[in-house]
This record gives sequence, C-alpha cells and structure tokens, in this order.
Amino acid sequence: MYFHVQRLINDIVPDEPDPQAANLLQEGLGGQFGEMRTMMQYFFQTFNARGNAKPFKDLIHGIGIEEISHVELIATTITHLLDGSPRYKGGKFDAPAAGGSTPLEVAREAQNPHHFIASNQGAMPVDAVGNPWSGSYVYASGNLVLDLLYNVMLESTGRLQKCRIYEMTENKTARATISYLIVRDHAHELAFAKALEVLGVNWGKVLPIPNFDASQYPEVKKLMDDGLHLRQHHWRLDSSEMGKIFQGEAPTHNGDQLKMDDAPPEGVPFTDLPERPESYSPGLTPELMALVEEAGKMSGAFKSAQTTNKR
Repeated sequence: MYFHVQRLINDIVPDEPDPQAANLLQEGLGGQFGEMRTMMQYFFQTFNARGNAKPFKDLIHGIGIEEISHVELIATTITHLLDGSPRYKGGKFDAPAAGGSTPLEVAREAQNPHHFIASNQGAMPVDAVGNPWSGSYVYASGNLVLDLLYNVMLESTGRLQKCRIYEMTENKTARATISYLIVRDHAHELAFAKALEVLGVNWGKVLPIPNFDASQYPEVKKLMDDGLHLRQHHWRLDSSEMGKIFQGEAPTHNGDQLKMDDAPPEGVPFTDLPERPESYSPGLTPELMALVEEAGKMSGAFKSAQTTNKR
C-alpha cells in the first residue's frame, strides 16, 4: 500500500516563465533515462523479485518510491516554467481571444507547442523532442546482478544528462530542480553500486559517473555540503532491511559514509497552480464554480495530526 503527504520533495525556486527550459526538463521526466523510467523500472524489478534477497529488494523498492516524488517534482517544475508564459491579462471569465487577439502566440516559438495545445501549460509524459514515454525503456530481468548493473547505468546516465541540462539554462526554477536531482541521482548511483560491491564488484576509481566535482555548481554544492548525496530514506511504515546495504563507506572510497535515514524528508508546502483562462483551465463557468465552492463547504474532510517528520 502507498500513502501520500501532499508536500513537494524540494522547493520550487521562483523565476520567470521559460518554455525552452521547460522542454529541456521534459528529457529528465519522460526521456529514456528520465524519472518516469527510474520509477517504473525499480517498481517492476521489485514486483518480479524472486527468492530471499530482502535487503536488496528493499533498497530497490525504497528508491522506487522516492522516484514518485521526483516525477512529481520535475513535472511541477515544468508546469511552473510554462505557467503564465503567454502573459495573458484578461479576466477570469473573459473570452481569451476576444477581438482576434492571440494570447497563446508564444506557442509558435516554443520547442514543444504541445505544452500549449495538448496540455494546459503543463508537463507531459514525453521527452524533449516530444516522443511519448515508453514501457520498453524498463529493464527488469529478474536477475539481481543484471538489474543492479542496469540501475547504476540508469542513474549515471540520468545524472550525466541533468548535468548537461544544467549547463543549458540559467533559469533559477529549472536549475534548483536539476541540482536537486543531480544530487539524488548521485545518491542512488552510490546505493546500487554499494549493493554490487556487497556482491563482490570492485569499482576502483570510476565512481561517480560522470566523475567530476559537481560542487562546482553552486546549487549542487549547497546540497552536497548537507550530505544529501550520502543519505537514503527507506519510505516504509513497517520495516526495511535497506540499511544492511546502504551503510558504511561509499563505493567511491574517498572517505564518504553512507547513512540510511529513518525520518523522511520534510518536504515543502504544495501550492495550487493558478487558473489559466487562456488555456480554459480549469474552464469552469460561474455556475460550475459555485458548485465547486459548495462542495468545498461540505463535511468529510480529513486532516492528519502530523503531516511531516522533522529530521
């Protein structure tokens, strides 16, 4: 079973809308080495796991659960980068193109106009050139060593591509999320490499991949200084044996120590996106809006006594 706390795993740093940066991040969401693949690959590997290798299964499964929050984070970031791009100033119930105006004309220059045609200035399950995400990306052979090797390759390639995307944009919104994911990809790369090290692999000096000092990126340095690349939460309410693997010296053998966190990340508040009349989203007439507001007054709400866990 899965439970949900409606908080983002990392903050969305405000900056100007940037459809081009949004499209770059689509590769990190729906690309062959993006967050949708990591989430699905780790889930199917654990769904299909056989035999008694619980510490390894718990490690893969825990990271897979975290990837759900990464899909949410990068999709929300893309939406923020697209939100308000047309600079529409009309009223809530106005006809956006009244008088022949073109409030969505920015889509003509966007790298992916589907963000404005098929979506409401929001993220889509596609890569940076518009190819739809495919289940054929998922590798789940059932062979533990092979699956772990593929996971190291997946996290390493994802980190490599995000480093390249970081170098393509100065947008603060994009860079904050890219930096967070670079650091977490680093942690997951170390996690799967550590699992293989337990099984006898000697990594020598090849890790991390790409092997460079990522702290040269200011946003990344702040997160690494906090040790975010060396921590992993298990995302379990019952029990986990992940810590039998994710502990001790990192497979980089540079003195870094891995630590499993019992407390989940605190997260940040989730803010509803504003309405976008020019995209007819949510597209409610005054009459329908009145019904929505009435529904909000009904009884039946649930509020947890504790919605966050502080480290």
